[in-house]
Parts: sequence; C-alpha cells; structure tokens
Amino acid sequence: MTGTPAKTAPSSPNFNMKMSPEARARMRITEKLVLKYYNDMGKNKGNCTWGPGFLAHKGVCSEEELLRKVDASSIDVEYEKRIREAEQRVIRKVRVALNQAQFDALVSFTYNTSYHANQVIFDAANTGDFTAVASAISAAVNVNVGKGKDKKWVVAPGLIKRRAEESAPFRVKKNSEAATTASK
Repeated sequence: MTGTPAKTAPSSPNFNMKMSPEARARMRITEKLVLKYYNDMGKNKGNCTWGPGFLAHKGVCSEEELLRKVDASSIDVEYEKRIREAEQRVIRKVRVALNQAQFDALVSFTYNTSYHANQVIFDAANTGDFTAVASAISAAVNVNVGKGKDKKWVVAPGLIKRRAEESAPFRVKKNSEAATTASK
C-alpha cells in the first residue's frame, strides 16, 4: 500500500494500480513540452498554460505571463505530481475492477479534464457500462475558453485523437471481455 491512503485501499479493487510506464511515456509525448507560459489555443485564444499543458488559469495569459520561462525540472516534478493525483482520483472513484489499459486510459483522461468531466466517466464505469464510458470519453473534445460573458465551448482538434485512444479500452460490452482483450 505504499503511497496509497489507508481510506482508499480497502474499498477500491484498483488500489495497487499505477499508470504503466508505457502509458506515461505515450502521454508525455502527447503533451507538447513548452518551456514557458502560453495560450493553449494559440495567440490570444484559450487558457493560460505552461509546460506540457499545465493550466495556469482560465483565460489568456497576460503579457507578463507570456514572458515567464519554466525549466524542465519544474515540469518533471509537476508532471509526476499530477499523474499521482490522477491515479489517486481513479482509485478513489472507480469501484469496479479495471484492467491496466483501462486504468491507464482513465488516468490519462482524469489528468487532462475537469473533476466534473471525469466524474461523469467514473459514474458510467461504476455501473459497468463501458460502452457509455467510451462514448463519453470520445465526446469530451471541447474546451471552455474565455471568461465571464465571453466564455464559450470550442472543439480542441488535438483532443480528438487523444480521446479516441483513451476510449479504446472501453469499447467492449463487459469488464471481463475488456480484461480478456487487454491480455491478448
């Protein structure tokens, strides 16, 4: 139970799981490394972000923030912290046994989405409806940009491929079929 809170372990069938090294590496490649603050949807669009997609805050970066540099070691530390947080959230919230591919996919999705978005996925997983999980993950390609009355949802083209990969392990009818498929 190293690193797992005592309250999580007894109630979670996934308490010993961690994101696989292969999934971590694949996700790290997906997250473009930028050694400064930037707007995630391009010039004067989206949200202020740093490193490999870490949200600094909603809305565009200020001119001062756009000049702020970050170093690779700070990014590595933050990346590992956020992966652990996503793993723990999946462990706490998902009450059905997952295979490694499903766990990796949910950690990736959780890492990259809001609490509300991933709670919808966890609720579907907990009913055993993996078709609904796949569908909901695939549909999560919009991001909320702007502030106040200027807030709007837009499709983030970079999320389409990521969501297809994250939803793939759930494109089966039953959990037992998913485990069989993943072990082949």
